[in-house]
Amino acid sequence: MSEHTWNRRQFLGRTAGAMAAIQAGRAMARVPGANDRISIGVIGTGERGCNALIPEAYRFSEQENVEITAVCDPWNEARQRAVGKVKELFGKEPRQFIHYQDLLALKDIDAVISASPDHQHCTILKASVLAGKDVYQEKPIAMDLTELIDTYDTVKESGRIVQMGTQLRSWPSFTAVRRIVQGGYIGNVCKVEQVRNSLIPYWQERYRNIKESDTDWKAFLMHRPYRPFDADQCTAWYGYRDFSSGPIGGLMVHFIDLVHYITEGVFPSKAVTMGGKYFYKDARTCPDNVQTILEYPEGFLVSYSTCIGNGSNSYTRFYGTRGTIDCTNWSEPFLTTKGTPDPDRIPDKYMIPGVEMPHHMENWLQCLRSRKQPNANIDAGYQHGVAVILSDMAYVTGRAMIYDREKREIREA
Repeated sequence: MSEHTWNRRQFLGRTAGAMAAIQAGRAMARVPGANDRISIGVIGTGERGCNALIPEAYRFSEQENVEITAVCDPWNEARQRAVGKVKELFGKEPRQFIHYQDLLALKDIDAVISASPDHQHCTILKASVLAGKDVYQEKPIAMDLTELIDTYDTVKESGRIVQMGTQLRSWPSFTAVRRIVQGGYIGNVCKVEQVRNSLIPYWQERYRNIKESDTDWKAFLMHRPYRPFDADQCTAWYGYRDFSSGPIGGLMVHFIDLVHYITEGVFPSKAVTMGGKYFYKDARTCPDNVQTILEYPEGFLVSYSTCIGNGSNSYTRFYGTRGTIDCTNWSEPFLTTKGTPDPDRIPDKYMIPGVEMPHHMENWLQCLRSRKQPNANIDAGYQHGVAVILSDMAYVTGRAMIYDREKREIREA
């Protein structure tokens, strides 16, 4: 369901502009040779960017011949932490920027790790590929269907290598589960469920009492409507719907991408969602409880539920006509035929051994040279984007919502 309508002249002008930018990006993009050192910039150096993705890139930097040479964040404290982290790991102080456009203008940057707030993902991803950079993009890919389609089409046309940060695809355990399901060992999948509960909201621990002088507030807001500076919105942005869809975009996205990977059902056809703020009565606007049911045209249901306020009884299960795979322990999934027509077919709890897989970051770095598609490519990002946006629109409207795959539209059922 688009927020905008375009007449033919606007559409052609917009398309021509995007095509010209793509051609310019291709012209300026450097294709590293086998022995060339790949230079990476990091946009968004909060908790995820600084303490997870930078160390992950360093872990494989020697074998893949890469280095981080620039960092960018509008918040001074986060940026300085990243500068220190890069200098500690790589032995050289990176260039630092407040605005992502300045980092993308560097001709010697080959690729970008993007870990900015959710509402900025499409803008930065699109700008990065138009600048000729490959991208490791944190999830979710988008909060709005119009932006999602535009960004997806731009990335596809650009030919850049994009890895989405849905790293469960690269776990040895889940790839093993995929092989079990695709091999028909649990029959036809009829339902997939995840309950992911926690005692406190994950955004609560993100709050920092910063001053407006410590950050570029307008750069943080980007294309969101201006409002007076608010330290809580700036640092605990996960809890505000202007910047995040809450548990749907923050947690369900990993699960739904995993469902797509394991079942090969890639686009839901219908979703219903209910939720609200039932535990935490504060200024934050994202729901602390949510329940989503999605229907897939391949013939199965997906159920996702989060209860923030009570951390008990989390689980993940794939139900088939001949067996069930329990992935509650993500590293040690097991298969059981208990409760099926042939319960004695295998032992009651068959532990599924993992298969060898490259680390998610390692996979992306390898693809920068090989130019092969990574484990969670832009198509996977588009697919999880549709599922997340469809579910969120069902929550906002309180109605069942339908996705039309051919028209790439969402409408009320």
